Amino acid sequence: MESAVFEVTVSGMHSLIIPEQIAETFIDKGHKRVKVMATFEGKSLAFHAALNKYQGNYVIMFSKNNQKALGIFQNDYFQLQLFEDSSKYGVEVPEELEAVLKSDHDAFQIFESFTKGKQRGIIYAIGRYKNSQTRIDKSLVLCENLKRGIRDNRDLLRPF
Repeated sequence: MESAVFEVTVSGMHSLIIPEQIAETFIDKGHKRVKVMATFEGKSLAFHAALNKYQGNYVIMFSKNNQKALGIFQNDYFQLQLFEDSSKYGVEVPEELEAVLKSDHDAFQIFESFTKGKQRGIIYAIGRYKNSQTRIDKSLVLCENLKRGIRDNRDLLRPF
């Protein structure tokens, strides 16, 4: 499932207003989370987002980092296309985290018991590290902390 390509501009600081007809096509089929392809002046960026209703409009968040990556400024119009998000967690999982969770059944079971939002928060926390070894190290710390009963996101990646 995919939408037609359409034009948008940043609304406020980091929101994109999605045309109602396009958003409702996804919402009606149970797809609140979508994959997004943004294109501007020859550059493309793919990311995951949630379709939310805000002040009568459907919006998705478009971070300052994404704006910078595409070279978009306030009032620039650019192309967007939405796709069905078929990923398990609604976001791409770093390879390192996936491998560590697969190797630690107990930690994986605890991770799976969390809400989708908490799972995504953990995935984003691991994914923000640029160095692969750091992602491995943080994933190992995460698994140990999960098994120790730590559930507060602020403490999950702190060494024990």
